[in-house]
Amino acid sequence: MQMSPRAQWKGYLKFGEVSCAIALYTAVSTSERISFHTLNRETGNRVRREFIDGETGKPVPREDQVKGYELNKDDYIVLEPEEISAVVPESDKILHVKAFLACAEIDDVYFDRPYYLAPSAPAAEEAFTLIREGMRARKVAAIAQTVLFRRLRTMMIRAHGKGLIATTLNFDYEVRPAKEAFEDVPDMTIKGEMLDLAKHIIDTKTGTFHAGEFDDRYEAALADLVKAKIEGKAIPQRKPATPAKVTDLMEALRQSAGLDGKGKAKARSSPRSKKATKPRAPSSSRTQRKAS
Repeated sequence: MQMSPRAQWKGYLKFGEVSCAIALYTAVSTSERISFHTLNRETGNRVRREFIDGETGKPVPREDQVKGYELNKDDYIVLEPEEISAVVPESDKILHVKAFLACAEIDDVYFDRPYYLAPSAPAAEEAFTLIREGMRARKVAAIAQTVLFRRLRTMMIRAHGKGLIATTLNFDYEVRPAKEAFEDVPDMTIKGEMLDLAKHIIDTKTGTFHAGEFDDRYEAALADLVKAKIEGKAIPQRKPATPAKVTDLMEALRQSAGLDGKGKAKARSSPRSKKATKPRAPSSSRTQRKAS
């Protein structure tokens, strides 16, 4: 029997005088990844983590641990738990819609974490559907704010199937200016055959995104490693990487486009000559037994 997901937050979605009770669910989780514990190699026992006083070297019990802000090197101002709690924004459990705008108006760099939004009570279903279908008809997203997990968060909400997706947005001060990364990139102009070949390659590889087609190779390799250890088999060995052949850019473009050195199309082998194989899926043992 499959259990219903547990809501991470419950409140009300409101724009104007229209509101409905909603529940927020985690859309992305890493709980299915293989996890490890840290062990003592000699005893095989788990290692316990402790906070140690930097000067005395003695363990500090939880009740004596406080937050500190560093003013200067080794000079801190202590913040008591009740002082920190006093500045946490008061939550009214309302997701206030501030504006509606086209999704493309928000740069992807501001996207943080997605959540699913669904009505939390039968009485809210009509208003929820009205909000969802109104945004879908106008092809817009809502920008809303609420106190979420002790912080005031801005969220972009958009229609998704029978529900809504609410994506928390990074604050402006958290996003580094692109200029810092791109300032050393020179101004160049690409044209002629080189640009035409690049556009041709892009056209031939145009497709659609299907998340299931992309495997987590590291997770699959860990699963194979754990399975081999459990069964006492030889440990899978990594194949050495083969250095890429160095060619000039134009030649690389021509090869990618399936052309020979004279610009003519190369003869293609029969599609029956080699069958495509899908990457092996991670062993099911990873979900049945956690590695220790």
